[in-house]
This record gives sequence, C-alpha cells and structure tokens, in this order.
Amino acid sequence: MQTPTPENSSNVFQPATPAGNPKDGKRKSTAKPWIIAGSCVVAATAAYFGAAAFISSQVPANATIAGVNIGSLNQDEARTALETQVVPLAQEPIETTVNGRGYELDPAKAGLSLDVEQTIADLTDFEANPVKLYERLTGDFSAEAVIDVDQDKLTAQLGKLAAKADAKVTEGTITFKDAQATLSKPVDGVALDVEKSAEKIATDWEIAGPAMELPAEVTSPEVSAQKLQAFYDTQVASLLKKDVTLVSGDKSTAISPASMAAAASYSAKDGEPQLALDDEKLYLAATKNSDLSSTAKDAKIVLKGGKPTIVKSVKGISLETKDLGAKVLAASQTETRKAEVAMAESDADFTTADAEKLGIKEEIVEFSTPYPASDTVRTKNLKAGSARITGTIVKPGERFSLLQALGPITTANGYYSSGVVENGFSSEAVGGGLSQISTQMYNVGFLAGYDDITHKPHSRWFDRYPAGREATLWEGQVDMIWENNTPYGVMIEAWVSGDAVHTRLWSTKYWKVTQDSSGKYNQTDPKTVHNKAEKCIPESGGRKGFSIDITRYRETVDGSKKLPAETKSWTYSPWNKIVCD
Repeated sequence: MQTPTPENSSNVFQPATPAGNPKDGKRKSTAKPWIIAGSCVVAATAAYFGAAAFISSQVPANATIAGVNIGSLNQDEARTALETQVVPLAQEPIETTVNGRGYELDPAKAGLSLDVEQTIADLTDFEANPVKLYERLTGDFSAEAVIDVDQDKLTAQLGKLAAKADAKVTEGTITFKDAQATLSKPVDGVALDVEKSAEKIATDWEIAGPAMELPAEVTSPEVSAQKLQAFYDTQVASLLKKDVTLVSGDKSTAISPASMAAAASYSAKDGEPQLALDDEKLYLAATKNSDLSSTAKDAKIVLKGGKPTIVKSVKGISLETKDLGAKVLAASQTETRKAEVAMAESDADFTTADAEKLGIKEEIVEFSTPYPASDTVRTKNLKAGSARITGTIVKPGERFSLLQALGPITTANGYYSSGVVENGFSSEAVGGGLSQISTQMYNVGFLAGYDDITHKPHSRWFDRYPAGREATLWEGQVDMIWENNTPYGVMIEAWVSGDAVHTRLWSTKYWKVTQDSSGKYNQTDPKTVHNKAEKCIPESGGRKGFSIDITRYRETVDGSKKLPAETKSWTYSPWNKIVCD
C-alpha cells in the first residue's frame, strides 16, 4: 500500500518535529554547549603543546656557551657547533690564581671535559611553562655547559699545583755591601686548600671564562712588603746618603757610607723594621788614622837579641765605643749628620797581658834546605820572601796563608823573574824560587804539629827537599796554608844564609811530632818528550819518578791528647829528556 504524500512535499527527508513545548512551535538542537567548548579547548591545547614541543626542540634564542652563539639551532646543528667550537675551548689551559699569582691547569689531566650530549639535552628539554617558553623565544634564557668531572684526576692535578704555589712565610731582609743596601721582599706563606679548590672548579669553572682564584690559607710576614719598602726608602736611604761626622771637642772624623754599610744590620721587632750599627766596627773605622785615633800603644812582640821580646803596651785616650752605633744611626737621620762622641782613658787594644798570654817565648821548630847560591836572581826572591814573612804572628785558631803573606808577587814588591816548573817543563816566572819558601813553611807547620789545610808538592822531585814533604806555590792557583791548632801564638822567623834557606818558629811547645816514610816505590823511568812551547828550555833528564807515603803522628808533650795518624801520598813524575821542537 502506498503511503500518501502530503501536498507540496518533496523528496527531501524531513525530520520529525522533536518533542517540546507545543506552545512555542520551535525545535531545539540535540548538541550540548559544553561539548563544543571542550572541543575547542582540546584543539587549542593540542596546538599549544605542539608549539611548545617545537619551541623546546630548538636551542633557545640567543643562547651562548663559552661565547659561542648556538641560539635557535636544532639539536644536530647545536651538536656540531659545540664539538667544533666549544670543545677546543674546553681543552685550553684553565687560568687560576693562588694568592695573586697565576697558574695553569690542564683540563684533560684534571679530568674536566664538556658533556656535549647532556648540554644539548638540558637546552632542548620539553618545556610547557608559558613563562619559560617566552624566555626561550625572547632570549632571556641562561644557558649553561654541562661539565664532566673526574674527581680523582682533579685532586691529583691540584696537588701538583699546590707543590708550585705553596710557600713558607719568609720575612723580608735588607743586606749591606760596598756602601749599598739590597732589599729582599717578604713572601707570604701559602697553603692551597686542595679539597675546596676541587669543589670550586667542579662547580664554578666556566669554559673560556676568567681566571679562578683558588682558596688557600695565607700567612703574612711580620713586616709587610709596603712597610719594609717605606723603611728602605727613608731610613736606609738616609743612612747611606753621605758621611756622618763624629765630633769630640775640637777633634772630628767622618764615617763614610761604606763604613756604615759594613757595620749595619737589619732586623724586625714586634712587627717593626729596625737598623743597628755595630759599635766595634764603627770604632775601627773612626779611629783608623784619624783625629780620634787612640793614643794608647799596643804591645808588640819583636825579635831582639835573637829571641822574641815583648814591648809593653801604654794606656791612652780613645774613643768611647759604647752606644757609638746608636749615635751614628741617629745622626744619619738628621740634616746636620753630626754626632757628639766622647774620649776616655783606655788600655791598648793589644795589651802586655795579651802578648804574654800568647806564649811566644821559645824555639819550637827550625828547618832548613840548601839552595844554589850561584843563582843570584833566585837568591833575591828568597831574601825578599823571607823578609816579608819574618815577624808574622799567627794566633791560636788562625790560619797562615803563604800567598797572603808574600803577595802580591810582582816586580813592584821586590820580586824577580826566575826559574820555575810549569806543567812539567822548566820555565820562568816572577817570583821563581819562592816554592822553596813554601817548602820551608810546610815543613815547619808539619813539624810543629799544625793542621795542614792545603798544599801541593812539585810535579817532580828536587833532591834538596825531603821527598813527600815539600810544597810548590803559584799565585792565584796553588797556596800553602796551615792552621795553628794550639792554645799558643806562633811567630815566624826566616832568613837566607850563604848556602841554605832557614825557618824558625817561636811559641810554646805543644805537640810532639814523629813520622814514618814508606820510601820510594813504583819507580818510573824517564823518557824523551818534545816541547813545542815558544820559550822551551831543553833538559837532559835522567832522574826516575816514584811514589811515596809520609805518615805523621801527633800527641801533646804531656801525653794528654793524641791525634789520629795522618798519611799523605804523592807520585812524582820522572825527569824526562826535553827536546825543543
């Protein structure tokens, strides 16, 4: 049965009128408002998070690492930029300072490196916070490098740095020499805190950043560098500016800057720098050939009637020594640079009692060696040398140096050119023959029991000398020195007779000396040697060379003390035949 179609109907389906209020005659939609709104929110949220994801996947705008701009790059681009530009910077030495001094730290050795992947991950983490997203887009973003740290390596390298940086506290000093003062600055005591330094570097190191001041314990010197410098620039400079004049009545003398420097010393007390001048040294400077020289006369020991005689000392007037240094120092800081000093009655510097105490009263040693009297030039040198050492007094504990007693060995001092042995060949030099005096002085020191400080036998043996007990001499190179190891002084007497050189020592007998000789052994035959020297002297040669040992025994004359045996060995060259080429 066909359903009738209403009039004016069409083929378009017409929905049934929904149930409703029959009075208004209108239709209502079935869609709910909250569904539409929710759909919008979902769409907006999806769009927001999509945008957030895109923004987060990019390095924030204007982000920089170690000065390299990687802003707005994607992860691959950022990785390339970090590996090619920032990693090399992270491998450069790290600049550090310890108490103001700079040191470098090798990042590789210290276990420090840039973690590229973690740095990128931190920069491209997903971010939904709109404020943070805004910062990423506008450039208000703080980018930080992620650093890998090997604590063991870092600590080890800081330990090595500490070995360089650590220092003991050192006080500054002022030294004096040749009328000048030299300042040595003080040094802080420094002890690097390795543990805290490691923590600071691990936390705060910036690649290509500024130098890092590492924590350290610093100990300051008693007197600061600034205070010491100011003291040096004022008081020390004034001290050495010019002479200081000492005045006593109508007498006066000048103390030179050189004399003041020689007497000066620096010290610090209670944190304050100070100077002091030695009273005795200034006394010697002030009384040397001056108006303030002492009128007292020293005792003397002279040879009179063939034996030592004491010429007694005489009292006189001399400069007061006490507080002399303080007076000169005070005067050096004034405009006038004058110091009032006093003169008082005093004993001589070397009194009769001092002379008597030396015990120079008897002959303890005499020694002589023959010499060729026909060699008149050599004789002159022997007489000149003997005259120079005669009367020399060597006090207990003092050393006798033959070169010092004879020198300078020049024609101006009465010496002549004569034969010597140089490098095994006969030659000539000013003072030729003085080695015989050296042999004399060595032997009297040997026989008196004095300590041998230095001597050197000849390269070949001369039969006028005892084998193994002789000494040569060469100015500036070879000296003969012995030390008076007794409680008595000793006076030297030397002279030349018609056929021998003599030496005698006056003192008080202290040591009993005996000796043993090994005799000659390991004898060597002479040979022919060619000498190309311009001033060659031919020699016929013929005498053998040999070795010899001399042993000395010493004990006090009263037997209360005995010294260990002392053996000296020497090998002499043969007297070769010398042919001049």
